[in-house]
Amino acid sequence: MPAHESNKTILLEHPSGSKAEVALFGATVTSWIVNQVERIFVSKEAKRDGSKAIRGGIPICFPIFGTKEKIALPQHGFARNNYWEYLGIVNDNEEVSVRFGLKDTQIPQEARNAWPHSFRLTYTVSLTEKSLKTAFNLKNEDEDTFEFNTLLHTYFRVPDVTQSQVKGLTSCEYIDKVNNGAKTTEENENVTVAGEVDRVYKKVQDKISLLVGDGTSIQIEKNNLKDMVVWNPWIEKAAAMGDFGNEEYKNMICVEAGSVADWVVLAGGQTWTAGQTLTVV
Repeated sequence: MPAHESNKTILLEHPSGSKAEVALFGATVTSWIVNQVERIFVSKEAKRDGSKAIRGGIPICFPIFGTKEKIALPQHGFARNNYWEYLGIVNDNEEVSVRFGLKDTQIPQEARNAWPHSFRLTYTVSLTEKSLKTAFNLKNEDEDTFEFNTLLHTYFRVPDVTQSQVKGLTSCEYIDKVNNGAKTTEENENVTVAGEVDRVYKKVQDKISLLVGDGTSIQIEKNNLKDMVVWNPWIEKAAAMGDFGNEEYKNMICVEAGSVADWVVLAGGQTWTAGQTLTVV
């Protein structure tokens, strides 16, 4: 079987040998293996019992990013904190694709009160020999317009984060959260990590690359997502997180495609699609 369920996790396997895993909790991709190398970082301290969002993988931030003063939702919203419905295999030809669903009726009443909108969110994960695609289809099932943010909070596993580089962000304006939200323009050809990094790059081109540091690169191609977040907690923040090992910051970097600098507006009855394709090159 190209995809099967085991212990609330969907396991995907491509004929080439590449593999992926998606937890039903949060529809969170927790593993992506190409050429027998794990490309996704999940903390050894991550909670996998549904008590909190999984620390690592590709958590889905929706319908907010971070916290919002006037929306009483947990950080990054409710999508990553709830069990999704497994809708089954979509196809198993050149790619192995599985689909997940989340509706407003599946989330706790407290979250529905904080964000009182009717929606249907479908999430498709597709595995090929060298790539992993993650795609949203969001329908506003209300008559009224609603606003949202969304982001694929991808944690990449790297051998040494100080040797990793993100290429393709030159000349983009970014919000530097480590520097009190200062707005800065990226002047470097490659973005590197030598301390805490937490930046929201705005209006980023659709194709950028992560130079992993092991001789390989991962191309990140986003679709209908405007922004890119780069994050590494470094020493102090790593030590402060209960579900993250003190030394694990050395082996991860988050490069996250999303639309978070501005609200996305979706009219009643309308559908919005977006996603990303990760390819090992």
